[in-house]
Amino acid sequence: MKNQKVMMLMLATVIVSAAGGVTSVSAVQLKKLQNDGKELAILDPREEGTYGSGHLLHAVNIPLSKLELNVDSLVPRLSTRIVLADGGEGTAERAAVRLQELGYTNVAVLKGGYRAWKKAGYEIFSGMSVPGKAFGEWIAVHYNTPQITAEDLHRKIVNGENVLILDSRPANEYADMNIPGSINVPGSELVYRFPELGVKPETLVVVNCAGRTRSIIGAQSLINAGVKNKVVALNGGTMAWQTSGFELEHGSKRDAPKPSEQHFQQALEAAQKVADRYGVKTIDAQTLATFKADKDRTVYLIDLRTPEEYRAGHRPDSSYGWGVQLVQGMDKYAATRHARIVLVDNYLVRALMTASWLVQADWPETYVLADPFRGVELTSGDYKPVSLGLSKQTLPAIDAAKLREMLNTNSATVVDAADSSSYAKGHIPGAWFVIRARLGESINRMPLSENLVVTGNNATLAALTAQDLARLTGKSVSVLAGGNAAWQKAGLPMKSGMERPGTQVDDIFVQPFLWGQLDPASAEFRKAADDYLAWELQLPAQLERAKETDFKLVK
Repeated sequence: MKNQKVMMLMLATVIVSAAGGVTSVSAVQLKKLQNDGKELAILDPREEGTYGSGHLLHAVNIPLSKLELNVDSLVPRLSTRIVLADGGEGTAERAAVRLQELGYTNVAVLKGGYRAWKKAGYEIFSGMSVPGKAFGEWIAVHYNTPQITAEDLHRKIVNGENVLILDSRPANEYADMNIPGSINVPGSELVYRFPELGVKPETLVVVNCAGRTRSIIGAQSLINAGVKNKVVALNGGTMAWQTSGFELEHGSKRDAPKPSEQHFQQALEAAQKVADRYGVKTIDAQTLATFKADKDRTVYLIDLRTPEEYRAGHRPDSSYGWGVQLVQGMDKYAATRHARIVLVDNYLVRALMTASWLVQADWPETYVLADPFRGVELTSGDYKPVSLGLSKQTLPAIDAAKLREMLNTNSATVVDAADSSSYAKGHIPGAWFVIRARLGESINRMPLSENLVVTGNNATLAALTAQDLARLTGKSVSVLAGGNAAWQKAGLPMKSGMERPGTQVDDIFVQPFLWGQLDPASAEFRKAADDYLAWELQLPAQLERAKETDFKLVK
C-alpha cells in the first residue's frame, strides 16, 4: 500500500524523462493521472483520419506533421504533464522526442498505445471532438431538452403555423446550406441577439445545426435564459431535414441584428442570472495577472466574439475561439485538462452563457473577464498561433514563373504539403502529395529530381517540410513563394484528384455524412446520416462505461 501511494504521488507531480529517451506510463497509471484532478494533456500525434477511427476520450489530436504549428497554443506551459498516445506504431515516441527538443520537460508515452488502453478494459472512442458531442447528448438527457422532428417542423411550415427557425452554426456553414426561411444566429449569440428579434409570444422557436449538438445547446441556452416562447431543438438538424426529403437553401445571409441598448440590458440580466445559477465567476485584470504569474498552472485566455469583432481589435495576449464552437469543441482550443479558462467578451453576455456550459462540461475553472479591453492596447487581424521549431536558416524560395520553367525542363520534383482535401481540389500538375511525418516513405515513392520544391497552403508547414526534406535527402530544396495560391494567381493550370499520393491519405477525418459528396436523396446518404446520428445518441452510454468525465448538473 505504501509503495502504491508513493507511485501515485510521483505520477501526480512529475513524469520523469528517462536518460537518453522518453519514459512510458501504463494504461492503469494513465487512468490514475486522469483522475488526480491535476493538469494533464493527453495528446494523440497520429494523423486526423487515423485518430478519428479510434482514440482515448480526452486525447487531443495534434498530428506530428503539424506539431510545431499547434502545440504552443494548445499546451502553452512547457512544464505541463503530457502523455502521448498512439496506436503503438511509434508516432508517440517520435512526437515525445520532438516535444523535448522544443523545450517541454514533462513528457511520457502511453506504453502500447490505445490498444493497451483497450486491453486494460477502458473505452475507445471514435469521431472528432467527442467530449463536446457527448456533452450535448448528456444535456439532452438530463435537461429533457424539447425536440421536434424534421417531418413535424415541415408540416407546421406548410400549414402556415407561427414558427421561427434559428440556425446556430457559424455563418459560413449556414451559407453553405440551411433550412429555407431560417435566420443565422450562432449559438453563443442566441441569448445576446434574441431580444432584438421581436418574437411574438405564441411563436414556436426552433434551433438547428447540422446534426444535434449545437441544436441542443442552443435551444437549452434560450430555455435557461428564461425565454417565454416554447423553444425546441431540431432533432438531427439539416441532416434529418435532407434525409426526410426536404430541400435546403444555399448562399443565404439572413442574420439577427445587434441588440438595442434596452434589449442588450435585457440579455445581460438574463445571462447573469444563468451564470449565477451555475457558479460562474467574473474576474478583474488583477486576478488575471495573478493567474498568468502562476508558473504551475495553465491559463487559456480565449476571445469568443465574432470573427469580425476579433479582427477589428483584440487583446494581444488572447487566443481566438468563436463561442459557437467552444462548447462542442474545446479540444480545438485547449488541450490541458483542469486548466484555467478565461473568456473575453466586451458585452459579457456571450461569455457568461458560454462559461455556464463549460463549468458543467468538466471545465470547472472557467471565468469571465470583466471590462476586458480597459487599459489594453489592442491589435488587429486574424489570430496567428506561435509556431515553434523553424530553423533560423531560411531555405531558398522561387516564384511560380521559375518553377514552371523548371518543370518544363523536368528539373524539379514538386512536393505538396497541403491537406489532402485541398490537394484533391487542385494542385500543380505532377506534384506529389506528402504528409510531413511520413516523408521517409514518400521519398521512396517519388522520383527525386535534382531540385525539390515544396509548396502547399500554409507557409510555415511548407517551410518545416522543406527543412525535413533537405535533411533526409541531402538535395537542394526550395519553397514556392506564396504556395499554391501564388501558382493560381499567376494564371497557371491546376489539376484535380489524388494524382500522386506519396503516402497513405489519412490526414483528414471524413465525417460519415460526407457533405457535398453524396446525393442527399440516395440510400447511401441516408445510411451515413443515420449512422452518424446513432453514434451521437449512444455517447451517453459509452461515457457512463468510461467514467472519465465529471459533467455537472445544476437545475
